[in-house]
Amino acid sequence: MQRTENNTKVRVSEIFTSFEGEGLFVGKKTLFIRLSGCHLKCRWCDTKYALPLDSGTDYQIDEIKDLIVKELQPFTYKVNFTGGEPLLQIEAVIQLADFIKKYTNLRTYIESSCFDFELFRRVLPYMDICKVEFKTEDSKVVKDDEYYYLLLNEFRCLELAVQNNKTTYIKIVVTNSTNLESFKNLVYNISKKVKPSEIMGFIIQPTYGIDQPTINKLLDTYDIVQPMFPDVRIIPQLHKEIGAR
Repeated sequence: MQRTENNTKVRVSEIFTSFEGEGLFVGKKTLFIRLSGCHLKCRWCDTKYALPLDSGTDYQIDEIKDLIVKELQPFTYKVNFTGGEPLLQIEAVIQLADFIKKYTNLRTYIESSCFDFELFRRVLPYMDICKVEFKTEDSKVVKDDEYYYLLLNEFRCLELAVQNNKTTYIKIVVTNSTNLESFKNLVYNISKKVKPSEIMGFIIQPTYGIDQPTINKLLDTYDIVQPMFPDVRIIPQLHKEIGAR
């Protein structure tokens, strides 16, 4: 493969092949590219080793392309850009996603907090699948006075993904402390942005190991979502159950 000089750098925590353990595509064989660095503070984060901006390893972009080719296995379904927070390294994500779309037949998938809709808009043309995750108030992902603005960006990212005909689904992580009235208001506001027919599904994901919700709590959240988004499912993190990465 002929290349021109490329000085773009990217900080990566790890690249590996495993099974998708969350969401709508659970069980699909996936190549994960975990980028380093995240400025958010979800209290249930299970990849804290990838949060520091100086974690992982610094690579030239062409080095990561070579690692992708080396790691790629037969029958892989998609490539996940995850983190950390991939939007913090948007130039690298765009170049890598463009490379994947040009040189493989794999689907590209963005896993982001959707904290900045302008960055999301830039990366969207290079993505096939968008998981739009809405954070609940009890996530403590940002300071209380910043939460409203995070939601505004998440709503806009959802609208952009749907408008651009991306395979889109919604995910909300629920804990036992999740306030049901606040959760209901969030789902209602989401329903004002998109129709059920415009997304592939609505996933409620229980936390694992930290403030795990009871079955009754999950039933309550399911019953809130179902009238507004009939294709709702409770899906835990499968990879933790089977010991996968």
